[in-house]
Amino acid sequence: MGFTFLEPGPLVDAELELVAPDVRWVDALMTSCAHPQCADDPAATSTTRQRVMDFLKSAPRGRQPADASFGRVPAYHFWMRLRAIRGDEARGFPLPRWGTGAPPIEIAGGISLRVGYNPDLELYAGHIGYNVYPPARGHHYAERASRLIFSVARMHAMRLIWITCNPDNWASRRTCERLGCRLADVVPVPSGHALYQRGDREKCRYWMEI
Repeated sequence: MGFTFLEPGPLVDAELELVAPDVRWVDALMTSCAHPQCADDPAATSTTRQRVMDFLKSAPRGRQPADASFGRVPAYHFWMRLRAIRGDEARGFPLPRWGTGAPPIEIAGGISLRVGYNPDLELYAGHIGYNVYPPARGHHYAERASRLIFSVARMHAMRLIWITCNPDNWASRRTCERLGCRLADVVPVPSGHALYQRGDREKCRYWMEI
């Protein structure tokens, strides 16, 4: 049977909203990546308008189909959008450090969910991947976005989630711990794996039931 992408509905936590990648957010994304604090951030500096447009063409609305030739399962991609907080909302939830009004950047980062199970996901890639740009760090957006995306995983009857990260990525490890994930082990990345070619040598494997 073929895979069917589902409509998750609004994915919102206070000022954080997960939006489907779309051309209307591209200018905001590029502005975020050009922020002075992103000058040394690889995720930001490697983002070009052409790469973003190519991605939108290959994954309309952030929905990336499976590709058996690459061992790729279907995936949802979202951008973390920060909305301005109005004064009358300020009593409803803790204010971010910029208070009411416009955030320092509109697109805070991205998060993806890979749907399905196979050894590569469980050992190396993980089900969830995320990045947060430097100007937006310190508000647990990776953790909060992960909690929002759990609902999408449940829609596909996923109950066990694996998240992997490099052993020296302490920010990601703390995110996993705050989510309630358990560390299963640390495994070496095979030399022939794409992650090894990228420079990754080991992966911490965290899991949790959702």
